[in-house]
Amino acid sequence: MNATSAGGLLLCRAEYDVIGPAVPLLREPFLLAPAGRGWSALVPEGEPWPGGAEPVDRVLSGWATALAVATDHPLLALWWDEDRAGFTLATGFRRPVGYVWLADGTPAGEDEAMHTFAARLGLDPVLDLQALEALTRPEPDAGARARLIGLTAVLGRTGLVLPEGVVPGGQTDGIRAAARAAAVREEQEAAAGQERGHTAHALGHRPTGPSVPAIVQIAAGFPLTVWGLARRSAGWTVAGAVLLAHGALALARDRGPVR
Repeated sequence: MNATSAGGLLLCRAEYDVIGPAVPLLREPFLLAPAGRGWSALVPEGEPWPGGAEPVDRVLSGWATALAVATDHPLLALWWDEDRAGFTLATGFRRPVGYVWLADGTPAGEDEAMHTFAARLGLDPVLDLQALEALTRPEPDAGARARLIGLTAVLGRTGLVLPEGVVPGGQTDGIRAAARAAAVREEQEAAAGQERGHTAHALGHRPTGPSVPAIVQIAAGFPLTVWGLARRSAGWTVAGAVLLAHGALALARDRGPVR
């Protein structure tokens, strides 16, 4: 992989307007854009891992786990830095599964992880799994960036289509610009649909009720916070604390007097 700054993005197996209401849980600015049939992409606008204060893989994994629990949809975190690249798949309360490659593409993960990854996303146990297993074999000409791109190519069979310019392992500024352009196009199309009298959901859509069940958020936030504190991981601790706080506030609103 070419020397690039650390970066990452999240892919949610849910439509654009399903994941949107839960994004504020992370308390970080994100660019949200459609990513094909049944997928959406989230690109962080900032860099919460500058100077190695918190490894990018740990930050992205914490975000993915929080959103997977909050939305009950699979979240795939793709991340990279100068030395490694990899992914983490979070699905509800189950233990996340992931894989890592060194910068030159050398596999550094467990083969069984790909089997679990395919099963949890409902991929074809023959064709798709064969393609994923190929990513776990040494290949001199395939660096870490090529492995991430290969991973998303396999997911293309499920409907994933990354916005133009959003390329895993690429320069973060270029990825942000591409995601911002895709988000703007979605807003414009949503606005045009509303003008024509059709139902459309823009990026700023807000539901009339709580975006996610408060009890679920509290139940998910507590173990995440404890686990993050035990591991001394700021990313996981913050993700758990945000879920706890958001769940408590939503629960208080639900039980408050109706005005």
